[in-house]
Amino acid sequence: MPKKNIISDRQHSIKSNFKCLYKYRSLIYTFALRDIKLQYAQTLLGILWSIIKPLTGLLIFTLFFDKLLKIDTGDIPYPLFAFIGIISWYYFSYLIQQGGTSVMQEQNLIKKIYFPKLILPVSKALAGLVEYSISLILLFIMMLLWGYAPSFRIIFFPVFIILNIIAGLSIGIWLSALTVRYRDFHHIIPYLISFGIFITPVFYPTTLIPPQYHFLIYLNPMAGVIEGFRWTLLREAAPSLWFLISFIPVILLFISGLYYFTKIEGKMVDII
Repeated sequence: MPKKNIISDRQHSIKSNFKCLYKYRSLIYTFALRDIKLQYAQTLLGILWSIIKPLTGLLIFTLFFDKLLKIDTGDIPYPLFAFIGIISWYYFSYLIQQGGTSVMQEQNLIKKIYFPKLILPVSKALAGLVEYSISLILLFIMMLLWGYAPSFRIIFFPVFIILNIIAGLSIGIWLSALTVRYRDFHHIIPYLISFGIFITPVFYPTTLIPPQYHFLIYLNPMAGVIEGFRWTLLREAAPSLWFLISFIPVILLFISGLYYFTKIEGKMVDII
């Protein structure tokens, strides 16, 4: 008898999941392109919202924290200082919100056909890169307007972009797996994002925090990423050594998230 090809949804290893991501890379692009089209479908301004959203956030932060509260950012203009934090946080929160609900959003499709479920949160990261890239272009325009030419530190810039992606994607992967079993996480995600911005140096410098508490700030994975961007682009002084601690949660969250997602992936069809 001819040998049959059997498509199985059994538990894979992390290594095999990465191989599947590469094998199904065209599907990742398809999901990402679909999300981009849906995001701006039937809107009057279309992709202009990618410019309006971060600039509106910048205006609000500047009026409140710069003009009213007079937060000191040294020689760095506050709008430029805050914009780096805003666009990094927006992309991070996008990955959490969209990646964290990606499996539940596609539950009908998951029940019909087989494909590696890890594709879903990963495709969200790719879709979010479009808006993130536009924001980065705006950032470089602002740097030119304020006379901040990139220094040799710009070579580290891609490193922090990757860390930004991994930080958001790792939490998104965790939540996408957890929401399959515990639907309560679907309601918790917006609160995590709303609260998280206040314990992240998005609109304030870490110098406002007493040095003895810096280790608490840098337990937040995005604290090191945002500080790294500012060090890279704005010629800020190097952060304290606690800065290095923030990369430990990023790595741990990513590895543990992949492990848990891989463990539960084969059961998703039966649960949802």
